[in-house]
Amino acid sequence: MSDSSTIRIVHPSGFDKGTLQTPGSERQAAIAPQLGVQSMMWGGLFEVKPGARTGIHHHGAQQTIAYVLSGVCEVRWGLNGEYAAYAEAGDFIHVPAFLPHMEINPSSSRPFRWVVVRSTSTPIVVNLPEDTWRSSSDARNPGASRTFHDDKERRIEITNEGASHG
Repeated sequence: MSDSSTIRIVHPSGFDKGTLQTPGSERQAAIAPQLGVQSMMWGGLFEVKPGARTGIHHHGAQQTIAYVLSGVCEVRWGLNGEYAAYAEAGDFIHVPAFLPHMEINPSSSRPFRWVVVRSTSTPIVVNLPEDTWRSSSDARNPGASRTFHDDKERRIEITNEGASHG
């Protein structure tokens, strides 16, 4: 029986952390060529620890679909990271190709976890310089107060009172 007519089960102990990474997060490949799974898509897990955020990055020509397994995350995008939306367990997220973005975990106690599927068999991760967004110093500082536009064009105020500015 050929690989194309065989169902593959990949258990968590077989996930590969050796996939491309972005600072502040961890990706684990589950469906990928390096695991002996030949597919036109890539699948895996993505996690951001409590209070952490990823660097600004994009995925080249690759489109991404994610399902939020647990936790709450803020996703920022736009010319200067001025757009923001929140996703929580049960939500799906679509990230278009070449769109610079950043994921932030607003929780101080719970990680957020996603199941991720990408449109090519090998992940593309392009980590961008921290100064890509002119106001990225605010994005790096979870204690900063900024106003964002969410995906429904409502204005939302993001604050984290009591956070240190050290």
